Amino acid sequence: MNTKKALLTVCVAIVLAGCGNKETNQNEAERIEPVRTEALQKQEIARNIEFSTTLQGYETVNIAPAMSGKIEHIYVEVGTYVSEGQLLVRMDQNQLNTAKLTFTNLTNELQRMEALRAGGSVSQQNYDQLKLQHDQAQESLAFLQRNTFVTAPIAGVVAAKTYEDGELFAGQPIVVLTQINRLKALVNIPETYFPLVKEGMQLTLTSDIYPDRIFNAEIEIVYPTIDASSHTFQAKLKIPNGKQDLRPGMFVRTTLALGKTITMIVPYQAVLKQQGTNDRYVFINDNGIAKRVAVTLGTRFDDKTEIISGSLKAGDELVVVGQSRLIPGVKLSIVPQGQEIK
Repeated sequence: MNTKKALLTVCVAIVLAGCGNKETNQNEAERIEPVRTEALQKQEIARNIEFSTTLQGYETVNIAPAMSGKIEHIYVEVGTYVSEGQLLVRMDQNQLNTAKLTFTNLTNELQRMEALRAGGSVSQQNYDQLKLQHDQAQESLAFLQRNTFVTAPIAGVVAAKTYEDGELFAGQPIVVLTQINRLKALVNIPETYFPLVKEGMQLTLTSDIYPDRIFNAEIEIVYPTIDASSHTFQAKLKIPNGKQDLRPGMFVRTTLALGKTITMIVPYQAVLKQQGTNDRYVFINDNGIAKRVAVTLGTRFDDKTEIISGSLKAGDELVVVGQSRLIPGVKLSIVPQGQEIK
């Protein structure tokens, strides 16, 4: 008996819930939202896209030997300007000195064996074995020479120093060398502009530190893939910095001129953003019914913005007031300009 009552209770709850959903859907279908619209129009604009980014040294190199050991002397300090090939660090020389003695000894032996081989007193096999030892010792000596007297692979400035003289090198870079006579920066560009952005294009940079100056830059690399989450792609900028007024870490703004185009410009507040994502959309009046259309933002002009969508055309009625209350399928009541929307 108790089981039958429980089943009856569940069935009644399901029926009531279905009735509730039906009533809710009916109410949504009967909703009428007052809105104001304006017709979409295309206009010509100069497409100058602005981005912000942070400057980086064009090359940054961690200076460290390929072997552990004691650091005898570091020849530079933070802020020291160095040229390519300049001596930066001298490591303990014991292994190098031993390698020099070994190489000298094998060189002398090889010379003697070459003289004996010319007279037929030494077999080719013995000669080949000694020659191999000699060549291996020569390579080892060159390796130790490079890693005992460590030089700068690029010209730049010492950005960091981790050790002091006499300390044991334990894996971290001894110094960090950054190239600043030219810089680089990465910018994230909306995927819409991918066909328009080319390597070699010229840009301008501005910095709040130098409000009256403009710096030149060039797109060096356009990365070939689009980020699926942000719908942007990256471009690498190359920035001449001969006077070294700009420094790595500075915040700058860049302007990329992509010529003129004919596009749709709408009030910025008419474009809505889906919560939890970067997806943008607008509502249009589709024969008295609210229709949601996905869009991509382009260039912004103060309180207006460019929108890009293959589903919109000139003449469509864009909802510009009251759009935040809309859901797809809701009936619309168009309120004339100048009349208050409640």
